[in-house]
Amino acid sequence: MNDKKIPEVTSQGVSQFLSKVAKTPVKNASAKQGRLIFAMDATASREPTWAHACHLQGEMFTETDTLGGLSVQLCYYRGFAKFHANPWCDNASALLGQMSAVRCLGGHTQISRVLGHALSAHEQSNIQAVVFVGDAMEENPDALCQLAGKLGLLNVPLFLFQEGRDSQTHSIFSQMAQLSGGAYAPFDINSAHELKQLLSAVAVFAAGGRQALEDYSQRSGGTIERLTRQLE
Repeated sequence: MNDKKIPEVTSQGVSQFLSKVAKTPVKNASAKQGRLIFAMDATASREPTWAHACHLQGEMFTETDTLGGLSVQLCYYRGFAKFHANPWCDNASALLGQMSAVRCLGGHTQISRVLGHALSAHEQSNIQAVVFVGDAMEENPDALCQLAGKLGLLNVPLFLFQEGRDSQTHSIFSQMAQLSGGAYAPFDINSAHELKQLLSAVAVFAAGGRQALEDYSQRSGGTIERLTRQLE
């Protein structure tokens, strides 16, 4: 493994990530409810931190209720070529229950299936964003970047969160985020608070667009409030 240093989640890094979120395409105001695909790597390497990560991920949607809500589809892969997409859900508690029911199984990454599924879902009914949380990339980088670019052409940004320190994963995730018009951020168990804020910001954006994100920044203070300065 390449030991190239991966940037840690810092206050400056959070601000940079949020500024990228703010620059993504604004949600169509005619849409009644935002739609977001939330995809997870559920392979065995993530098992040690799985329960805590699921709790943080479930909390990201609590801020969207006042925005008309957010419809989320949970997707995950694990084991031998197993990929699952749950029914769309607009209840944060139900979504957390779906996440908590998933168990990790050893297997290779299937990020290409996540992106292919997102493209198909967007064809059926527009989605505002795709969130992916994973710790590894074991596929053809060119193929993944091609799919990310297709999502970018459709104004469907990818928000990729990397658990761990693998430098190749960092490089490809960063490229995918750039090609899609989205953003990338690393995280670990010690940056749980920052991860929760970043996830919440993406959810707010998907539910209400850029103005909703600005309003959320003003209400939240702390890390999120720094986004207002970036926008100005």
